[in-house]
Amino acid sequence: MAAAQTARTRTPASNVASWRDVAPAEIVLVGGPEEYLGIRAMGHIRAQVRAAYPDVELKRLTAGAYEAGTLTMNVSPSLFGEHMLIEVEGVESMNDAFLADALAYLKNPEADAVLVLRHGGGVRGKKLLDAVKGGGWPVVDCQPLKKDADKAAFVAAEFRDAGRKITSDGVHALVNAVGLDLSELAAACSQLIADATGAVTPELVDRYYGSRIEATAFKVADAAMAGNGPLALATLRHALATGADPVPLVAALAAKLRTVAKVAGAQGSSAQIARNLGMQPWLVEQAQRDVRRWTPDGLVRAIQATAETDAQVKGLSRDPVYAVEHAVTVIARSVQRH
Repeated sequence: MAAAQTARTRTPASNVASWRDVAPAEIVLVGGPEEYLGIRAMGHIRAQVRAAYPDVELKRLTAGAYEAGTLTMNVSPSLFGEHMLIEVEGVESMNDAFLADALAYLKNPEADAVLVLRHGGGVRGKKLLDAVKGGGWPVVDCQPLKKDADKAAFVAAEFRDAGRKITSDGVHALVNAVGLDLSELAAACSQLIADATGAVTPELVDRYYGSRIEATAFKVADAAMAGNGPLALATLRHALATGADPVPLVAALAAKLRTVAKVAGAQGSSAQIARNLGMQPWLVEQAQRDVRRWTPDGLVRAIQATAETDAQVKGLSRDPVYAVEHAVTVIARSVQRH
């Protein structure tokens, strides 16, 4: 394959690829523990191979249950010369037979085959991983998107790739609403891309996902951080009455306070602060607006109350509901009055 031939000439320093733009090659390593991104990366490779070779034969192997000689048998060209796509799952659990065969195969891969190795993380098979990386083959690193900035970039890219528009506030709202699980966030993007006729706004996101626990948690946090205790408590009690768990509610409070604390001590423009802290500029600007409501003492008091509440809702208190209500009240009362 043309892409595969190109891959052979790559240097080890240039072989890291994004899951969005990785191209087929004779060997491709899709590594990292984020399962959803691994699925997307492998699907992206599969779609490209099928587009180039509609008659490609797909075979799947499991590295942990591998039998010696299977790889060679599956990649060997047939009498009809079909192209082959071999996907190997569970490389992090490979047995010795697979390791030996894969190392041997890397020395002389078939020109008409694409071998995709899915390694979910860990040190098992390091010799094989190093051989792939050292050989200059494409490597995709699928790490969890833990920062809101990374999730926001993911959402923006989903809409951009689909040729659809979403406002920066819409991105923020969607991450807050469904950002705990990446696959759910991607599904939400797909639904809004399919259903929305114009730019996706916070109002549209709220219409679709405003009743979710994650969205409700940030509504509670936003009201408390604004000093609106009655609204924060009313929203909190409604969430708890409809089955919300106190833990994610406290997590939302902590996340908002951490962001404000980081921005409060930062110098420079919102763009500079965003770069330095690894945050989205709109998130920095929102935190800068929140900072104006806080004194250093008030922020410390709110952070301490939230930290204590986090321990209480995770087992140290017999009444976690009261603990959350107390934290929300302390936060709202700690806001500077003008």
